[in-house]
Amino acid sequence: MTVQVKICGINDAAAFDTAISAGADWVGFNFFPPSPRYVAPAQAAALSARSPGGPSRVGLFVDPAPEAIATALDTVRLDILQVYGAVDFAALRARFGLPIWRPIGVATAADLPVAAGAADRLLIEAKPPPDATRPGGNAVRFDWSLLRGWHAPVPWILAGGLTADNVAEAVRITGAWAVDVSSGVERTPGAKDPALIRAFIANARASGVREA
Repeated sequence: MTVQVKICGINDAAAFDTAISAGADWVGFNFFPPSPRYVAPAQAAALSARSPGGPSRVGLFVDPAPEAIATALDTVRLDILQVYGAVDFAALRARFGLPIWRPIGVATAADLPVAAGAADRLLIEAKPPPDATRPGGNAVRFDWSLLRGWHAPVPWILAGGLTADNVAEAVRITGAWAVDVSSGVERTPGAKDPALIRAFIANARASGVREA
């Protein structure tokens, strides 16, 4: 089984096309307005239409009202909802019939979850610093060795501070089956670099075919 890759925060045609051609397993659209990677649902729909099939589309939401998710789904195909905040994950799944990914910020071993909290998959990343204006890994890596011996309650993805240069090491240390990158493949905040996208996916896959 090869390591799976998500390219998140896609907001232009070059990044979308590169992620598709390089073989990303998931592409992510960020619907959180304060983020430099924000896309409106109509913009995400236009990008997604460039490859009607292809990998699953993940919609990232922060403390969303269900109506905001419904509006996005009326406009763009989303296969998965990645949701930050204190929300009712079970209610979202029941309403929209889509898998729910729950991000977990980690600073110490005590932060590692022992239960899924009604999520279908966990996204394990660095806990945001106290002065962070956005949730998520904020381009910071945590101590990957904390994951040794952790028994995940559901499938999970490693995120936060990953780059083309360190993703193979991250997979080796953590045993991750899947990785997620956003700022780690950007030239400047919000501007994806196609060469970095290709390198990240290639290096993640080069970390080896691993036994299930």
